Amino acid sequence: MAERTDMREAALDTLIDMEKNGKLSHVAIGEALMRLQYAPKQDRAFFTRLCEGVMEKRIYLDYILDSYSKIKMKKCKPFIRNLLRLSAYQILCMNVRDAAACSEAVALAKKRGFRNLSGFVNGVLRTVARQKGNLPLPEREKDPLQWASVNYSMPVWLTELFIKQYGEEKAVQILDSFLQVRPVSIRTNCAKITPERLHELLKEEKVSVEPGKYFSYAFRIGDFNYLGKLSAFQKGYFSVQDESSMFPVEMAGIRPGQIILDVCAAPGGKTFHAADRTGEQGCVIARDLTEYKTEFIKENNDRIGYNQIEIQEWDATVFDESMEEKADVVLADLPCSGLGIMGRKNDIKYHVTKEQLSELQALQRKILSVVWKYVKPGGILVYSTCTLNRGENEENVRWIEENTPLRAVSLEESLPEALRGRTGEKGYLTLLPGVDDTDGFFVSKFVREK
Repeated sequence: MAERTDMREAALDTLIDMEKNGKLSHVAIGEALMRLQYAPKQDRAFFTRLCEGVMEKRIYLDYILDSYSKIKMKKCKPFIRNLLRLSAYQILCMNVRDAAACSEAVALAKKRGFRNLSGFVNGVLRTVARQKGNLPLPEREKDPLQWASVNYSMPVWLTELFIKQYGEEKAVQILDSFLQVRPVSIRTNCAKITPERLHELLKEEKVSVEPGKYFSYAFRIGDFNYLGKLSAFQKGYFSVQDESSMFPVEMAGIRPGQIILDVCAAPGGKTFHAADRTGEQGCVIARDLTEYKTEFIKENNDRIGYNQIEIQEWDATVFDESMEEKADVVLADLPCSGLGIMGRKNDIKYHVTKEQLSELQALQRKILSVVWKYVKPGGILVYSTCTLNRGENEENVRWIEENTPLRAVSLEESLPEALRGRTGEKGYLTLLPGVDDTDGFFVSKFVREK
């Protein structure tokens, strides 16, 4: 039990670190796991589950705790607030004995100088444990918006946005999917190895492997301890990439020998996918705004080893005269609100604001007003995002057609069989989590006519 107690305290400190310092969850958890790297695998898994679970279900947990606490969570001290969340998550969402969750919380409160509040902590948590079969949740019939917000732990304004844009039934499917565990999705680097051989090698390393849903070179893997220790990963035989983000290159129809410009490329998934298609006789220029981001692409390419990739630090809002009309394909996977990947990055929902949606749309249009000029006459621009917000997606398709010489073209011939018939002549596709078995993603395709 001593190890488990340590993991609870480590998780508590990490949650406080996120809240106090505004750290993204993957950063704070990653830093903590480095410190805990010599702890047993089971204990590190317990720590990660606690941190990610509390972040994922924070709104739900606060609603339950507020129902049984005289002091609302937002009024509690940060230590007590996160201790209650951590312990309530164990009681309501994990296979942890109620008595153990309560007693460990009381012990932590006393250990960290909150002996005077240990009775309060104990009382609230024991009430939660007693009432967990009859929790005071909102009723769907009376208030569907509040019901969805609490049940799926999503801010009210975002819940309302999904319902408004997709209807209640699809919105609930989307919100529910964000709470489900998703497997690690990978793409075969086909210039290095065949999908069949990669499958064999992964099985030899005792990794569970399932085929992707849409592409023969995609797999879903599990039952491994640390990705970096897999020989197939070290040799650059695959890249970690959700199947949804494989669509831009697949839709672009890239051919050997072409010049490709990836304008916002980090961490490089689409860059490497494009390099697979161009062959060494082609050229893929991968750009991003900062040295930090370009170094990330370089580190990944050091592992994979493509010679046809040029990595450049460049602000996509600034026109580069030397690239005018030079690219056969421009990949414009632009900064967005990330509303499609909240199942993997569960703190996005706590950081994004309504105002940012408008600011991001303006930034996207500023970039698009520059990068279309790099497309050769007859060339292709693929605009994509990992958001589900139509203001950043469909509305930008209309803006591109109204403000550039680009024309949206149908995706139908390039789509996997399972998705055909959904787009017609629209020139864009939205993949919905919970519906399409991928992250949320938007992809559109344009041709430059002059």
